[in-house]
Amino acid sequence: MRVGIPKEIKNNENRVGMTPAGVAELTRRGHEVFVQHMAGEGSGFSDDDYLKVGAKILPTIEDVYQQADMIVKVKEPIEPEYALVRKGQLLFTYFHFACEKELTDAMLKSGAVCLAYETVQLPNGSLPLLQPMSEVAGRMATLNGAYYLQKTKGGKGKLISGVPGVSPTRVLVLGGGVVGEAAARMAAGMGAEVTITDVSLPRLRQLDLETPPNVHTLYSSEHNIRQQLSTVDIVIGSVLVPGDKTPHLITRDMLKLMEPGTVLVDVAIDQGGCFETSRPTTHSEPVYTIDGIVHYCVANIPGAVPHTSTLALTNATLRYAIALADKGWQQACKDDSALAKGLNIVEGKVVYKAVADVFGLPYQPIA
Repeated sequence: MRVGIPKEIKNNENRVGMTPAGVAELTRRGHEVFVQHMAGEGSGFSDDDYLKVGAKILPTIEDVYQQADMIVKVKEPIEPEYALVRKGQLLFTYFHFACEKELTDAMLKSGAVCLAYETVQLPNGSLPLLQPMSEVAGRMATLNGAYYLQKTKGGKGKLISGVPGVSPTRVLVLGGGVVGEAAARMAAGMGAEVTITDVSLPRLRQLDLETPPNVHTLYSSEHNIRQQLSTVDIVIGSVLVPGDKTPHLITRDMLKLMEPGTVLVDVAIDQGGCFETSRPTTHSEPVYTIDGIVHYCVANIPGAVPHTSTLALTNATLRYAIALADKGWQQACKDDSALAKGLNIVEGKVVYKAVADVFGLPYQPIA
């Protein structure tokens, strides 16, 4: 198969779809890999690194899309890429269709096969291609929350850990999944008092047993969340409904319950965000303030640490990319039910129910 790895063009997205080590595995199996010139530069990988493992370097993004049967990316195609996607071409990347109607319409029109990292799901319910970036995003959410808590950045002027004789900050984490646990562990390690919420009692029991003593669990309800807001310094939103829009756990009227300078970090912004006042921001303009509350809603948080993120992502995606290249998408998805759940749009039809439901589109079961 001819596999293409274009340079990411989303704002400040420095990750790349595959490392040279991953490319080496594909070329060793006889596949052709086309890498756009300087695609890996932001992650610390040169064109020479890819050439040494058998890749072919192409000068433009147009060349990569034209040559490849399968495109391996990090982030969803954005508007300049829509016209480059061909009928029958396989795109293997993060899509987050449920909050992007324009993207959904463009991919339906293209006739491409869209296999989304974020909905590949194992029988136990885990999301193996979302997990590595969730681990990065959770840790980064805490770091960014602590940074914007500085007075010079619009925050309360508190040090997350406190110092001897001065209390540490209070961090509220909404959602006890991979992102939430990573955020809570990072905040606890930095010395904060942490409360993590979830609607699953078994998950809360697990977190209670496995997290440090300064992490406390709380059942997630509107009442319980409202009770917390007057005393918290950082709120990290990490709720996920696979393939669907995220519910708003903090509404506009709740902002008045918080002290000015409280920092909201919405890791769920890719899926619409879990704060009503959230809107996507970028690494170049990461924050805005509403009613004195600082909002950090960067849609590609792991892009700030692209070397780590690219290595972690390729570690997770490579086995699936190899299966798709070796067998083609149809046979690979027949052989692996987890991979089949990644199919969202196939040749003009929505085959993932949550996406169809969000936009009122016809749903076609993949079978």
